[in-house]
Amino acid sequence: MNGVQYKCNAREVMERLTALVERKAMDQVFAAFLPPSETMKEFQKKYKGFTQYPDPHERIRFWDNLLRERMRLEDDNIPAAYPSEFDQGLYGGMLGGDVRFLAVTDDGYVASGWISSMVPHVLENWAGFDALRFDENNLWYKRFIKQLHIMREKAEGKFGIGHLIAIDSLTFVYELVGATDTYISMVEQPEMVRRAIDFGFDLNLRVQRTFFEIVGTLEGGTCSYVLPWAPGTLLNESVDPFHMTSLADFEKWGREPAQRLISQFDGALLHLHANGWHLLEAVCTIPGMKAILMVNEKDHTPALQQIATLRKRAGDMPLSVMVSYDEFTQALERHMLAGGVFYYVSGVPSIDASNRWMEKVRSYRV
Repeated sequence: MNGVQYKCNAREVMERLTALVERKAMDQVFAAFLPPSETMKEFQKKYKGFTQYPDPHERIRFWDNLLRERMRLEDDNIPAAYPSEFDQGLYGGMLGGDVRFLAVTDDGYVASGWISSMVPHVLENWAGFDALRFDENNLWYKRFIKQLHIMREKAEGKFGIGHLIAIDSLTFVYELVGATDTYISMVEQPEMVRRAIDFGFDLNLRVQRTFFEIVGTLEGGTCSYVLPWAPGTLLNESVDPFHMTSLADFEKWGREPAQRLISQFDGALLHLHANGWHLLEAVCTIPGMKAILMVNEKDHTPALQQIATLRKRAGDMPLSVMVSYDEFTQALERHMLAGGVFYYVSGVPSIDASNRWMEKVRSYRV
């Protein structure tokens, strides 16, 4: 397979992940291991908290070095760089917002090694909404395009590029007026919220189409942090604002916008933070949903400790969870892992240890 030189068993992994997404492997388990990295140690020395927009050439060198270190891994991961500089801040930045960056130096899956972006809310109040305009010459949109071209050129033939998160529905309204005023406006100014959601749909569609026009797919599939790879051109959806509201609010404000955007692609992948796991059954019924990442959070029971319940609640929807090396290997040895689940394992001692455990992962059956 010429498109994934940094993965020794890429074809086998893609076949396994295809079976998972097609819900033909509910009796199997899947795993990606995170071994120690010299590249990550250098990143941790260099960055401490908030930072400036980094040189995109420097950033793709980081990903190239990091993923090259893992070439011998025989796990179920597909190596991919994530354009984290644009994961949230791009959307507000395209409308004139003040884009700010934070280096994520913690070891672990999903955000480790990211330089993530956000913006303070763009508008002081709804009075400024009608003046909002998107300009193709906007600095952040031009930087977005430039960085994607740089990433594609460096990654081509070696590793993939992860799809960019969508900031739509109430998440986009957050970008405009902030979280508190978003919730207040749902009651006091619902028409403005709906107008903002429609505006956000158009902006998100432009961002996502731009991404896939430049990056394309990897062997016909999309790289992600929800699942390392899945066939088709897939959206990276988020329903974060509904984590702090009711299921009824999601049904009223979140389902239709998500379905509308997802319908423009071959489907979607989604993450749910632990304070949003009450939405699990609902998001599993969104047409085109392919898999859901259950994100552990402080003061909530970790996913692995309730994996049987989560598995039952999700039906045959593929899930992914984040676990430590010790708890994963103990559960694997005790035959306590749920099937149809992708396990992201951090704190691994070495690549060789990972490869030994993968023999048991591939042979495991529920």
